[in-house]
Amino acid sequence: MKKTGVLLIQLGTPDSPGVEDVRIYLKEFLNDPRVIDIPWLARKLLVNGIIVPFRAPKSAKIYKELWEYGNGVSPLLTHTQSVAKLLQERFKTDDLTVEMAMRYQNPSMDSVLERMQKANYDQIIIIPLFPQYASASTGSAVEKAMNIIRKWWVIPEIKIVSQFYDNASFIDAVVDRAKAFDFKEYDHILFSYHGLPVRQVDKVYEGTDLCEDQPCESEINDRNKSCYKATSFATTRLIASKLGLKESDYTVCFQSRLDKKWLEPFSDKVVEEWGKKGAKKLLVFSPAFVADCLETIIEIGSEYQEIFHENGGEKVQLVPSTNDHPKFIDCLEELVKERL
Repeated sequence: MKKTGVLLIQLGTPDSPGVEDVRIYLKEFLNDPRVIDIPWLARKLLVNGIIVPFRAPKSAKIYKELWEYGNGVSPLLTHTQSVAKLLQERFKTDDLTVEMAMRYQNPSMDSVLERMQKANYDQIIIIPLFPQYASASTGSAVEKAMNIIRKWWVIPEIKIVSQFYDNASFIDAVVDRAKAFDFKEYDHILFSYHGLPVRQVDKVYEGTDLCEDQPCESEINDRNKSCYKATSFATTRLIASKLGLKESDYTVCFQSRLDKKWLEPFSDKVVEEWGKKGAKKLLVFSPAFVADCLETIIEIGSEYQEIFHENGGEKVQLVPSTNDHPKFIDCLEELVKERL
């Protein structure tokens, strides 16, 4: 077997919930042109002059709550470290090494790839840990990796996993997590994905075509196969099919929006509407996240719970992410073996 390095890339996390560390993290994250895709000067003024100064203190309070949930550590970091360790154990050979890095902050891609360069691999397999492709997540992670690697004098063979939403083991991991809950106890089920600006999914299509011109809610085809909205709905259909859910049993929605021009329906509004309808219990999946983090533990588990309660509901129950579930490790093992 060729000497192989596997690089797992997760989004990132502040080094601590302190305001300064959160400020550094947000500055790096939001200045990424694939995250906020507006002209350079406008992005700098918006992020560094408005968003980060006002958002960092508020976000630090939320991250502190997340750290308390994770016993003093970022859950995103500990889950990803565990996944890397368990995947390494699947390959009992000195010819394959699993590394993990964060797109933003630490362990940094610069330091991890420097170590991988010194290891002199014949090939490197890059797996961004985002099931559905989006330029702001997978695209950014791959671009950063390639910008580092292209400066090497000797560039090994590079293989990239762009998405894995339809991997059967990934779907099985989500389904297994759901088996801990009795669906009959819940009035409705939500599949909540991280939101994106509509303009970013529109960029997937050529010419004058837009996302809204495609059957993204109902099928995957050659034109929309890399559209985040289409793959989010496809992920839901695969999970729902395994669980025997009817379309009327669930709603696909999108969270963490910054303005009204993001993918709809908005998860918080869906939660609010179901509370007003008289629903008492909601079950929420988050299949865009393979590790529980601020968006699942706090946004869904805490903030949506508060919204639901304010509108007459009782319980918003989060289905845990795949985290280090054995079937998710199966998924990653399959992705690696397919490229060996």
